[in-house]
Amino acid sequence: MRKLYITRKLPEEVLTKLSASFSIRMWDKEDQPVPRHTLEKEVEDIDGLLCLLTDNIDSHLISKSKKLKIISNMAVGYNNIDMEAANERNIMVTNTPGVLTETTADLTFALLMATARRLVESSNYLRDGNWKTWSLMMLTGQDIFGATLGIIGLGNIGEAVARRAQGFSMKTLYYNRSRKYDVEKELNIIYTDLETLLKESDFVCVMTPYTKETEHLIGKEQLGLMKESAILINTARGGIVDEQALYEALKSKKIWGAGLDVIEKEPIDLNHSLLTLPNVILLPHIGSASVKTRTAMADIAVTNLINGLTGEGTIHLVK
Repeated sequence: MRKLYITRKLPEEVLTKLSASFSIRMWDKEDQPVPRHTLEKEVEDIDGLLCLLTDNIDSHLISKSKKLKIISNMAVGYNNIDMEAANERNIMVTNTPGVLTETTADLTFALLMATARRLVESSNYLRDGNWKTWSLMMLTGQDIFGATLGIIGLGNIGEAVARRAQGFSMKTLYYNRSRKYDVEKELNIIYTDLETLLKESDFVCVMTPYTKETEHLIGKEQLGLMKESAILINTARGGIVDEQALYEALKSKKIWGAGLDVIEKEPIDLNHSLLTLPNVILLPHIGSASVKTRTAMADIAVTNLINGLTGEGTIHLVK
């Protein structure tokens, strides 16, 4: 019987699809990742690996495997996997595209609204007993309706965010490695260069994939182009934004605020400088975290694993 290793506990209804035909080992501690030494030991004799974006599947780990045929990543992105090493060993790599588009777009827009209207700060203000009376400028935020939204990276999620912006009569700009004329026409959005987008937008949403080319795409120079009243939202990958530069821009009020679902090193160090600032909301990478979507992601990842090993049905191959 072929052997599988799963790096995090999956919903029972998804696991039943595997149990009849495969021998399964699974890390079942939900509140902590599988230790590196355990993962290195587990990959030695398995045929398939189901992992998360937070699992570092590097060349050293891949070299430990003797018969690994497929790595099923339960995420859209796969920058946690050394693709060159997988290719050299003829190991299939799959992902879970499409399923999390709308859920992540929901979270992106929710984070935009929460940051603009200072919802977390306001809730804490009340809970801490600071609300003594109503005052004219107490906890005032930024308007969303009619504002200008700039989207960096117009993939499926970026398009979904642009659709939500229509309901708020927002002027939407986008910067992408290629123009999307059909989407421009459908959503009445405007293609522009990055510099113009940063200068003109009230909200800048980072939606681009994380690559060598986009690492620290948003740094001191780019933040310096933004309005003092502007808000930066990042629900893509932490490494796209230079966090030290962002901290300095927020602290000095060069930009008004930031909402981040991702950071460069996850989970966050509780001594992280961004946690000291009141004008930033930080979330624990929950972009796709709805019951329906996370279950669907797990189901697709399991299906990729089964079909990749049996040669039946389709898989979402990324290599």
